[in-house]
Amino acid sequence: MVKTLSAEDIAKLPYRPCVGLMVVNKDGNVFVGQRVDRDQDAWQMPQGGIDKGEGVTEAALRELAEETGITADLVTIVAETDDWLPYDLPHHIVPKIWKGRYRGQEQKWVLMRFTGTDDQVNIVQPHQEFSEWTWISPKDLLASIVPFKRDVYAAVLEAFGDEL
Repeated sequence: MVKTLSAEDIAKLPYRPCVGLMVVNKDGNVFVGQRVDRDQDAWQMPQGGIDKGEGVTEAALRELAEETGITADLVTIVAETDDWLPYDLPHHIVPKIWKGRYRGQEQKWVLMRFTGTDDQVNIVQPHQEFSEWTWISPKDLLASIVPFKRDVYAAVLEAFGDEL
């Protein structure tokens, strides 16, 4: 049974600490995947929770391998956002995700250059997150993202703009 949470209840919840990954290929395009559990067509960059005692870089490289099959030797870490970037989930989703313990996520974003080849990407993983993937131009990124994440993605594009 999914518990019911009021807007006031949700506002009191903390953010889940998370890492986001902007993986850019040699052509300057960004890796995005279509979530397997989506209820609409929308792409996202890889992301995931930071485990207790885990650093941002360590979490980023773990999530990269778990979600894309890309190993640490196939990327160069270029930059990290200075600030944590939060986003709130739509209220109707909060009780369904993470047992209703978080209002959304606050993320540190890591920019990585992918030095491998497309055949080294493998989204078929034990806890598969994506049903398909592609490379997308940074200028087309925001239009392709689920609406509640657009502000965070805009901040990521701004933070990494000089490096893209």
